[in-house]
Amino acid sequence: MGTMRGHGMGMSSSAERSPRGGSARLRANADLPKRKPNLKKLWPEIKALIAPRKGLLAGGMALMAVNRVAGLVLPYTSKTLLDKVLSPTNPHPELLGKIIALVFSAMIVQAITSFSLTQLLSKAGQRLIAEMRRQVQKHVGLLSVAYYDENRTGTLVARIMSDVEGVRNLVGTGLVEFVGGLLTAVLAFVFLLHRSATVTLTVFAVVGLFVFVLQYAFKKIRPIFRERAKINSEVTGRLTESLGGVRVIKGYHAEEREASVFALGVERLLNNVMKSLTLTSVLGSASTTVLGLVSALVMWLGGHAVLNHTWTVGDYFSYNMFLAIMVMPIFQIVNIGTQLTEAFAGLDRTREIMSELEENQDPKRKLSMPPIEGNVRFENVEFAYETDKPVLHGISFEAQPGTVTALVGSSGSGKSTVISLVCAFHTPTSGQVLVDGIDLATVNLNTYRSQLGVVLQDSFLFDGSIRENILFSRPEATEEQFLFACRTARVDEFAERFPEGYDTIVGERGVKLSGGQRQRLSIARALLAQPRILILDEATSSLDSESEAMIQAGLNQLMVGRTTFVIAHRLSTIRRADQILVVEQGRIVERGNHAALFALGGRYYDLYTRQHGLEENLFLAPGEGDEVPA
Repeated sequence: MGTMRGHGMGMSSSAERSPRGGSARLRANADLPKRKPNLKKLWPEIKALIAPRKGLLAGGMALMAVNRVAGLVLPYTSKTLLDKVLSPTNPHPELLGKIIALVFSAMIVQAITSFSLTQLLSKAGQRLIAEMRRQVQKHVGLLSVAYYDENRTGTLVARIMSDVEGVRNLVGTGLVEFVGGLLTAVLAFVFLLHRSATVTLTVFAVVGLFVFVLQYAFKKIRPIFRERAKINSEVTGRLTESLGGVRVIKGYHAEEREASVFALGVERLLNNVMKSLTLTSVLGSASTTVLGLVSALVMWLGGHAVLNHTWTVGDYFSYNMFLAIMVMPIFQIVNIGTQLTEAFAGLDRTREIMSELEENQDPKRKLSMPPIEGNVRFENVEFAYETDKPVLHGISFEAQPGTVTALVGSSGSGKSTVISLVCAFHTPTSGQVLVDGIDLATVNLNTYRSQLGVVLQDSFLFDGSIRENILFSRPEATEEQFLFACRTARVDEFAERFPEGYDTIVGERGVKLSGGQRQRLSIARALLAQPRILILDEATSSLDSESEAMIQAGLNQLMVGRTTFVIAHRLSTIRRADQILVVEQGRIVERGNHAALFALGGRYYDLYTRQHGLEENLFLAPGEGDEVPA
């Protein structure tokens, strides 16, 4: 969508918004809601994950069933081995070879099915993670700028990359292992009932009590895992910010402060992990205790059965092996259940973000914007980022097609918010923003923003080549069009001096280029897009006077026939604007061209003369000119 891509989150001045403290959020653990994942609400998502993979899961279940049945061969043949083959009174050595062959064949079947399960389900789980990451990233990219304003970049990265990790246990080996364990336990339970209903029911009562405790424990563990994901995303977010702002941190010698803030986050994460480890270790100890109690009961009851000649020695050993096969899967549920709980917590957070409405999902946004002529009109527009904290008050003006409208005023006055509304990053709280008579609140944003071009003061560049960054606004552009944009924006002056030319990698956020060079790339990107409405937010602020004069000629050429909005700190650059809007405290206090406003002798006159005074005399008395007009 033209040059809008990559600029979507930087329009609002921080002075116009309430501050959001990153370190405070890392510390505010006690105030965070500890909501449990609602499995009833999650069920549609679980079904949606499983439905396309029913055949895969069915095949996995079949392989698991074969695997677990093969695992019963060894305990089943142990009675024959002890009572017949190794009988002290009437041995049958001819059966030994058959038993060994049967057991070895069963082990081969187990090995093959285990390998097949890993290949089939583990890889399917990883493919699912990749697919979900693509879906979540695509959805997040379609959310409104307001959503990005409320959520940190690192948090969103954690949600895309980490929260979906656990779902492999729903479609991968985790769920199948869980079902396989239950199947093994049921089969073993049937055999044990057949051997001795009394002993089995006694043991089952003890194990059933443990299962009840397990269910209670998982209810306690689930919110801990959800909280861990939340803390992890916040810590990741702060770390991402710190790494991105390393120059600011070092410039203010704030390494220790950042380290302490990160340490607080890590401590919160550690406390959460410790809490979960305490619960899982209690469960582990409880399972060991129950296993010991069950073993003691079987030894007591089974020993008496052997002494009373109601059981043979083979019966006793066979019963113990089947009992182990029944009980072990139940205790393994502690581990598998924890994995599934983590999967549910991640799926719940993923569902949460996927339920956010995309920009174009607003039922009012049904209209497709036709080719724009460029008439932009604000009608009594009010806007607030937060309730009861209005930023704009009754803004009304009209920008005719092909004209230049400049916005000036002090920092935090609302200029960037006006531009943000022109870009449809936000919707007015009341009033309308009309383009060619069409309310932007009713327009499909893709059809509108594809006709916009933006050059921001903080030029955002991707970690790619010069060519890739310029072609980002119009990938299908010809080489001739590309070179024309580069020449007009004076990119050729420095790009062609590099050994790699236009294929030179600019580094993360263009760190390998100077501020002026980054700005030229941004201007070339806008030139290449050929937009109908052009936004210039202090587009030449990073340039020296000579470069600015050269690029201004290119910008003048770009602005011909286009509706242009300019935010300029250097008021000398907007003297030729068709109309100048002076914005203060969210209101338009003056409007007109440069000559009219200068003659008026009001706020614009003060800003203009004060700035030119600063430019002519850099050695003012202390306190004079501290606030450079924005």
